[in-house]
Formats: sequence, structure tokens, C-alpha cells
Amino acid sequence: MVLENKIDFKVVFAVKAANPNGDPLNGNRPRQTSDGYGEVSDVALKRKIRNRLQDMYHDGEIASDIFVQSADRADDGYKSLKDRAEGDDELKKAMKDKDAESFAKIAERKWIDVRSFGQVFAFKDMKNLSVGVRGPVSIQTARSITPIMINEMQITKSVNSVTSDKKSADTMGMKYSIDFAVYEFNGSINVQLAEKTGFTREDADAIHKALETLFENDESASRPAGSMEVLRVYWWEHDNKLGKHSSAAMHRSVKVQSKNGEFMNNVDDVEFIEEPFDDVKEDVFRG
Repeated sequence: MVLENKIDFKVVFAVKAANPNGDPLNGNRPRQTSDGYGEVSDVALKRKIRNRLQDMYHDGEIASDIFVQSADRADDGYKSLKDRAEGDDELKKAMKDKDAESFAKIAERKWIDVRSFGQVFAFKDMKNLSVGVRGPVSIQTARSITPIMINEMQITKSVNSVTSDKKSADTMGMKYSIDFAVYEFNGSINVQLAEKTGFTREDADAIHKALETLFENDESASRPAGSMEVLRVYWWEHDNKLGKHSSAAMHRSVKVQSKNGEFMNNVDDVEFIEEPFDDVKEDVFRG
């Protein structure tokens, strides 16, 4: 079913004793703004959404697979995006014919993340064919509600990596974490772009569910199971294509803050101040 209603959303999540998004240019410390607030990049958030959509595809909940699969989760035998694109006979023919429009339509139909977030197809040996798809789903960088405090832990090892006459140094590196913090990020779904990419209401429902289960099957050494938790997903559906109110107004209708005005220690310290709009359909997920 074609999407005919503008959608805005806000996601609030908690981090406990974890590193939500390391900065590779800063020793993998948790991303932080110049004024001390924590950040999680929009790229990292889209990666988690893609992973959840991939899980949903394999569970039979959605019919479309993911194009941008991470290397550790690739399950179709392809080792690069170029290989995955060339593995489709229709796309391969469009490449040969240098038909950018057909190429885009095929890719949008085949992969849900392409018709959701968009994609640039510009691979080596594509014979001067460059295809850009602009997706309807936009997501902002997540930012913490209060400044974060970063813990540092030195990691050591108890065994040599290779056989040697000498015992190698015990130090392996540093590990960083945040005791507790609450983050929020906003997003929207543009109906006009949805019509161009073939993004459907069913696709919107899949994105909605992915946001509610954002950290399922996402465990790692820096993000142990249970350390990342979705607290709220606010999902606003307007009754027309352009929306009753601006996206900024919808996002401002919910304010997340600390009850005591200082650092938060746990989820009980989080306060939600909601000012709903009577003319916009609202769905709230409470984790």
C-alpha cells in the first residue's frame, strides 16, 4: 500500500555501563560534543535499523532483504556491495545498458534499505554509470540529555599471542564506557520521496518495529546484553502528505529531562513532558 501520510518520530534510549558509539578518530572513546554531551551518529543508528530489518527478513516478517549488509552479518555469499548488485541479473543488464532509471527502480524494489534511506551506486567498472537514490526516511544524530562521564579501563592479557622466548607486554589497550546516560534522536518520513522510491506503509511499519527493538541482537564487548534499552518511541502520523505541523514542532512536543536537573543514575531519574497534538495520530511505545 502506498504511503500517503507524513510520519515523524522520536526515539529515547538508555545506556548503562556501555559504549554506545565509539569514535575511531579518538581511540574509540564514546562520541562526545565539545560541550560534553554524548552522541551516536546517524550512520550508526541506520546500521542498527538495517540489522533489525535483516533479522525481520529472515524471520519472514518482511519480504525485502537488505543491500548494505555489514561484513560480519552478510549471509548471501557476497563480499562487497558491487558483488551484491551484480548478482542480480536485472541490475546487471541495466548496468550494461547504462539505464540509470531502470537500475534505480530495480534496486528500490529489491532492497528495503535502498527505498528507505537511499543509496549511491557508483562502483568501479560501472562504465560511467552512477546512480543515486534519495530515500524518504531521515534520521538525526542522537544526543544525550545531560553531559556524559566517560570511564576508562586498561585491558590486559594473560597469554602470548604467538610463541616467543619472552613474555609479551600485558597491556592490550583501553576500554571505555558510560555509567548511565539517556539519549534521544528524531526522524521523519517524507511522502513525496516515498512515492518516488516505492516506500510503502508496510515498509513504514517495519521501520517502526525496528525502532522499538533497536538493540535486540546487537550485543558486543562494548555493548553487553541489556546495556542498551529503548525507553520510548513516539510515532506521529499526520492525516495528509505535508503534515499538520512541522517536523520540528512534533519533535519539540516531547521534552526529556532529568527529574533532579543533574546527572541521571538510572531510568527512574528520567522525566517525559508530553504536549500531544489533537489533530495528529500518536502512537507511543514504552519500553
